Parts: sequence; structure tokens; C-alpha cells
Amino acid sequence: MLDNSFKRIFVIVMDSVGIGEAPDAKEYGDLGADTFGHIAEKMDGLHMPNMEKMGMGNIKKAKGVKPVDSPSAYFGVMQESSHSKDTMTGHWEIMGLHITEPFRTFPDGFPDELINKLEQTTGRNIIGNKVASGTEIIKELGTEHVNTGDLIVYTSADSVLQIAAHEDVVPIDELYDICEKAREMTYEAPYMIGRVIARPFVGEPGAFERTPNRHDYALKPFGRTVMNELQEEGFDSIAIGKISDIYDGEGITKTIRTESNNDGMDKVINSAKESFTGISFLNLVDFDAKFGHRRDPEGYGKALEEFDERLPELVQELDENDMLMITADHGNDPVHHGTDHTRELVPLLVYAEKFSPGQNLGRLRTFADVGATIADNFNVNMPKNGTSFLNNIIRKG
Repeated sequence: MLDNSFKRIFVIVMDSVGIGEAPDAKEYGDLGADTFGHIAEKMDGLHMPNMEKMGMGNIKKAKGVKPVDSPSAYFGVMQESSHSKDTMTGHWEIMGLHITEPFRTFPDGFPDELINKLEQTTGRNIIGNKVASGTEIIKELGTEHVNTGDLIVYTSADSVLQIAAHEDVVPIDELYDICEKAREMTYEAPYMIGRVIARPFVGEPGAFERTPNRHDYALKPFGRTVMNELQEEGFDSIAIGKISDIYDGEGITKTIRTESNNDGMDKVINSAKESFTGISFLNLVDFDAKFGHRRDPEGYGKALEEFDERLPELVQELDENDMLMITADHGNDPVHHGTDHTRELVPLLVYAEKFSPGQNLGRLRTFADVGATIADNFNVNMPKNGTSFLNNIIRKG
């Protein structure tokens, strides 16, 4: 009999890699959204042999990614049960939290009362205050900011307050302090903003460029997550990329920052070379931030292919006591209308050496099934939401 537990579980969230409209997509204005499928079409076929081997094409038929007869991973589709389509809600649900009330958004910009408070507290004027792409707004207002020192404030369809500033005009430490103060102002009603994000940039007018020094200031999860349970029971809970920001450090034993998708893969591969017992949890933000929001399907497609190319490096570091889960937190279809997230189903691939071949897990009704499975594996308190599929993927013989 094979032991029905794993010593290490690696979770990779391909930020925004949705695979087609969710059943309730109409309520979010997202009928027809299909991030993965539309990117594959724009690329005239994606070359992703490693994920294809795992069963990605069995989940979602897309140009260049076909189904295989004997996938190396279990595969399935997950449907978000929480009432939103933002990064925080998706990630919180993955670790067992269900959010009934979406975070507040500001499609017409932030109210004057909040802007005035920010100006009084920071001693700097604010420009922008509208829904905008981060790269476009620094093109539009970057020169004015450099000349005046005014802060660029903007938002999106997400519940975010983003503050952009040139690193030579507003030093990083000052920008972080400003964002911490903005966070304190917006935790509770009437604002209830999900994240405040520092968006530093550098360069000259006409050639401004955002830097990797982004920092997210999130609300704390509204309840305990599986990571809290792991930490409390003495397991490792390693956060790579913006995971620590998303959970505001809750339930995390080690934080590792990243600068890009490739750097994220470097860091998770390095974590696989080390000894630990628990989870290594990675978010790959470039899919969403650099390509989805910027409506760049070709860039998005190349990033997917690059991720696929790196996967064998991680897999070769895994042994029989390890499991890898690959999923997403929402969609961001770069050919769909708007510039923001889309309400979509997400893929789930679950790989381990002992899975040969993998089988279809079907459609899971909540992302929290991932967290429930992790909790089940480590025998910690189960989340209120989600159902473990651990027994369905362990082969006994």
C-alpha cells in the first residue's frame, strides 16, 4: 500500500490563466471570455508539450494543445464560488475562504474625501484618480509627476488603490510609507479596498518603466486559511512571489520575493532543492500584470510557453513524497472587452510520480477543494469550505 500523504506540496498559481467563461459570467459582463483559448488562437497554436503531457489539453482543447491518452497528472476544472473575480478572492478561496461580499470597486475614481485625506497625510497633491492601465497612466502623467512631485493615483475594475511614483522623485521608503498610510485609511467601511499597491517606476519622459519594487498592502483574510493551520501545527508554509502580500503575511513561515515569472520559477525550483515539510506556494504574476491587463495576447502566449519550458526543471527535483498542483485564480482574457479580470473557470493539474496515468477530476465547485486537499494531506483542521480529493488521487497497490 502506498502512503496516502505527501511530505511536500508545491502549488503554482498561473495568475489569470482562465479557460473559458464561468456559468455566471453574464453577471460579471464576461460572456465569451476564454483567456487560454483566445491566446492559443492569436498565437496560431501554443507550444506547451509539458503541460500537454500532464493533461492540459484534456482540460481545455485549444489550438496547439491537444488531449493525450495517458496524462501524467490528474486534471480538472475549478469553478469559483466566491462572489468576485479578483486576485485576493481567488487566492483566499484556494486556501479555504469563501467571500460572499465582493470588495468595493471605484469605477468613477475615489471619493474626494479619501483623496483629500491622502493629500493632507502625505503632503503631496494627487493626480489621476481614475480607472487606468498602469503603463498607460505613467505615460500620460509621468512627466507631470516628475515635474511636480504629485502622486499618481489610479484604480481598475479590481478593488485596488494604486500609487505610482518615480523612484528618483519619491524614494521607495517614502512610497511604501505612503501606501501603508493609505492602507490604514481604507481597511474598513465605507472604503473596504482589497489592496493598496505601490507602483514605482524609473526612466525619462517617453521611456518610463515600472520596476520590480512593487509592493501590495492587502486586507488580512477574513478568517483562518489552511496556511494558518499548517503554520500552527509546525509545518512549513513558504510564500513565493506576491503570495505573502495577498494573505498579508497570515499563515506564512517564509517569504521569498520575485521579480518575474522566470525568477519565480527559479525560486520555486530552489525551494524544491531544500528540505521542508509543508507547502511551497508560488504566484506567477506576469501573466496578469504584464500581458492580460496590457491586452497583449502574443506576449501572454510566449510567457505561457516559457513557463511550460521551465516545468521539467521543477519536476525533476520532485520525488515520490512530493505533489505539484498547477491552477489559476481568475481569467484576464486579453482579447475580451475592457482591460481587467474575467469571470472564468480555471484549470487544475495535480502531478506526482505515483500518478500514472492521471484521471479526470471533473468540475470542482470551489477553488477551496485545493486547500481542503492540502489540509487533509497534512492532517490539520479542514477549512469550512471545500472537499478534499486526496483519496481520489492516491493509487493503492
